Amino acid sequence: MNAFLADSYLHTLDPFAIEFPRSWPIPGIRWYGLAYAFGFLLAWWMVRWVSRRSWSLIPPQSTGDLMFAVIVGALLGGRLGYAIFYEPHLFTGFTSSPPWWRLLEIHKGGMSSHGGMIGVILSCCWFGRRRKISSLHILDIGTLACTPGLFFGRVANFINAELWGKALPPDRQSYVVGQGLTGIDPPWWSIKYPQEIIEKWTVHSDPRLFEIEPLRAVVNSGENFYQDVVEAAQTGNATVVQTLRPLLTAYYPSQILQAITDGPILLGLLILIWLKPRKPGVVGGWFLIIYGVLRMATEVFRQPDEGVNPTFGLSRGQALSAIMIISGIIGLAIVIRRDVPRLGGLFSGDAKPTDQPASSTAA
Repeated sequence: MNAFLADSYLHTLDPFAIEFPRSWPIPGIRWYGLAYAFGFLLAWWMVRWVSRRSWSLIPPQSTGDLMFAVIVGALLGGRLGYAIFYEPHLFTGFTSSPPWWRLLEIHKGGMSSHGGMIGVILSCCWFGRRRKISSLHILDIGTLACTPGLFFGRVANFINAELWGKALPPDRQSYVVGQGLTGIDPPWWSIKYPQEIIEKWTVHSDPRLFEIEPLRAVVNSGENFYQDVVEAAQTGNATVVQTLRPLLTAYYPSQILQAITDGPILLGLLILIWLKPRKPGVVGGWFLIIYGVLRMATEVFRQPDEGVNPTFGLSRGQALSAIMIISGIIGLAIVIRRDVPRLGGLFSGDAKPTDQPASSTAA
């Protein structure tokens, strides 16, 4: 425990929850896929739980159909959004092995939270029209139910060692390129990735490559020396870890930070907003605003996506979040002026329209 607190956390997590033999058609079950499964399961439980309470207009027997529509919308929207916003080449990438089209390689990661939200919104609207239930009311409940999925998705990003945060300032690094070891222990909450050797050092011919040359005798490596060093660090080889740890860059834990803001913090704020009766769509409007603000704030600690040019100085995630905020403000201004009654708030014990005049403009 003292070693953990003395320096950054060295990322050694395996992306596979269960690995299958090499002869099997699929390599195994990844935490990334389980994260989505857990998120959808909790969303189903939350929707079903509130549907059994009198403040939800969704019949309990319809929750399964609603969740199926939401799952399809989230997966299609998330994957298509990722391809459109970040990796357009996925549409034209084909391989000789299953699933043959890179757009379908969802098991390798690559989902856009903004695209997933668009898919969920469209699926909720479709379901509401089909079942003659207020689509805005469904969206209000959906904003609460989606927060566990947002939380688990970011945790899965961390386990996969993807979407790294920005590097800490040089005065908080144990190693500074051009200066060598600084003798400084980075804070315990920062993250060091062994994969940096391959993804950063080899790409930029980093001088730290010479620092790890003595490890060739330790890992008994040949042509795949750098990959072998990474794997040795991930399996806890003491000599490799001791040599590598002070050389690695310390990064902000942006995935964990966004997991906290997109999950429990967002959920808590939405619950506070809906403690009293609100017109359908008010909670959904506040979701767009709050999520957009939190996402823009936390993107400050996250590395911008490679190959994606900033928009007015904003990263792609910040630009999309800014659009969410504007959409939320406009939507909120519209729904609070609708001539409809308010629905019972959370734990108020009554989802039926309140007796207050429908013409009231209170949110």
